[in-house]
Amino acid sequence: MPPNTAAEQQINPNWSVLAPALVAILQAAEKDGANQQQLLRDSGLDQGQLIIPDRRFSVASYYKLYKLAAEASSNPDIGLSVGRIIYLKGLNLQLYTCSLCKSFRDYLNLIPSTLKMRGDIGETTAHREGNLVELRWEPLLKSSGLKRYCSDEVLSASAAIINSLCVRPVPVVKANFTYPQPQDTTQLQAIFGRSISYNQPYSSLFFDSAALDFQLLKQDYQQGPDLTKPFSELFENDQTADEFLSNLKAIMIRRLPEGEVSIDKLASLMNISRRTLQRRLSDRGTNFLQVLQEVRSRMALRYLSDDRLGITAIAFLLGYADQGSFSSAFKSWHGMSPRDYRRK
Repeated sequence: MPPNTAAEQQINPNWSVLAPALVAILQAAEKDGANQQQLLRDSGLDQGQLIIPDRRFSVASYYKLYKLAAEASSNPDIGLSVGRIIYLKGLNLQLYTCSLCKSFRDYLNLIPSTLKMRGDIGETTAHREGNLVELRWEPLLKSSGLKRYCSDEVLSASAAIINSLCVRPVPVVKANFTYPQPQDTTQLQAIFGRSISYNQPYSSLFFDSAALDFQLLKQDYQQGPDLTKPFSELFENDQTADEFLSNLKAIMIRRLPEGEVSIDKLASLMNISRRTLQRRLSDRGTNFLQVLQEVRSRMALRYLSDDRLGITAIAFLLGYADQGSFSSAFKSWHGMSPRDYRRK
């Protein structure tokens, strides 16, 4: 295993994480008896900055805090605790994403995007292995795969989220980890089961592929996650007889969190050609970008009405790569930043 200083030298100085990622580490360490104020001093972090959800910190600070927290708490399983905290604190966002998906397969497509909200720590990809689906985690800092913290955090949070999506349980069938087998695997087995392999090329979770078609738990149709009317009614007063536009907007809303929403992708999902989609929109006196902007603008106002959603989470739900891009777009629509709109 390379020394910590060597690992830090490999970190891209442009990589960053959001404040909640660091706060979760501090909370997990404090639960195990570590002194939070001492950890803040040793890590050089400002507690006042950590209370700002959309504040970014260097990835080097993230790994440094993890190392200090694990030592101060004497808990080698701290990453599992952090993952649990991440899961619990993300339940409100999960309600929104579940409202946009129909099946576990749909949600699986969103996982890579949801992970980007935490910062530049790695990426997940889905693969098929026989009758199993593999959710593979690959850290950006490759040497971090030799340590438990980050892999445990990401996979424990993922396992908890996935097993809470559907009426039918979606348990982990087996798990792989890149790091060596720990001396005590009790907590790992409690979360991932007994079929765990170590020193593997990738850290991964495996699920029965039959679960891909499991339907997500439907939310109450009479109210949305923020106790207001559901997304399906957002555009009900706009040309309600136009089934084509209603269908297009509904698909846009579901696909926004995946990131890029292109005219080619939407046309394919509607089983029509790009040219046909353009023509039908032109016949209605509009175009693809105008409809997309309308959907994003209205959804932005809807999300901002729920104070439990941070600006970064809203940017993700609307398909923006970062908070800055969303804020610029919002200001062009409404003449003020999302924060100022929320304060008024």
